[in-house]
Amino acid sequence: MVRGGRIELGDVTPHNIKQLKRLNQVVFPVSYNDKFYKDVLEAGELAKLAFYNDIVVGAVCCRVDVTEKTRKLYIMTLGCLAPYRRLGIGNKMLEHVFKICDKDGNIDSIFLHVQVNNDQAIDFYKRFSFEIKETKEHYYKRIEPADAYVLEKTLKKEASDKENDPAAANEVTESSEGAQTEEGAGGIDTGATRGNGASQ
Repeated sequence: MVRGGRIELGDVTPHNIKQLKRLNQVVFPVSYNDKFYKDVLEAGELAKLAFYNDIVVGAVCCRVDVTEKTRKLYIMTLGCLAPYRRLGIGNKMLEHVFKICDKDGNIDSIFLHVQVNNDQAIDFYKRFSFEIKETKEHYYKRIEPADAYVLEKTLKKEASDKENDPAAANEVTESSEGAQTEEGAGGIDTGATRGNGASQ
C-alpha cells in the first residue's frame, strides 16, 4: 500500500453499518450480535469508520463504563484491514479516542481486551502508554488461545494523590473510560479482542 493517502474518520450511519459488520468479520476472530451494532449506531463520537482515500478500511467502537467511583472508556473494537496497516490509520483512530477523553475531562482511564498472543496489538498499545493490568483466563469461548490481557492507560491520578501533590493538581491529563466486565474488543491489526455483544 502506498503511503501518503488521505486518512479520515467518519460517522457510523444506517447507510454504512453493513460495511462495519463486514470489516469486523474480516478483522476480528469473534462475531458481534445485532445489539452491538444497534448500540454503535447510537454511540455518536464513540464509534467511527476509518477511510483511506474514501475506502472504509478500519473502525473504532467505544463505550463509557460508569461505576460509583470511576468513569472509564472501553475500546470494544479497534481494527484495520491488513493491507492498510502501518499507514497511521490505527494511530488516527486511537488519537480520536484520546480527544474524546480530553473533551470529556472526567474519564479516569481507557482500557480494552487483547488476545494474549496478539503481539502486534499489544506492542501498538504499549507505544501509547497502555500497560497490561491483568490476564482474563478463558475470556474467549471459541478461539485459541482463549485468554485475554486487559490493557489500560490511566489518565487521571487518584484524587488523594492530587491533594498530596500540588503540582499534580495543575497538570493536564487525558481521560478515558473502560469496562470492568469481560466484554470488549480492542485489537488493532489482527486484533483478537471481544467487544460488547461479541459471541464466541
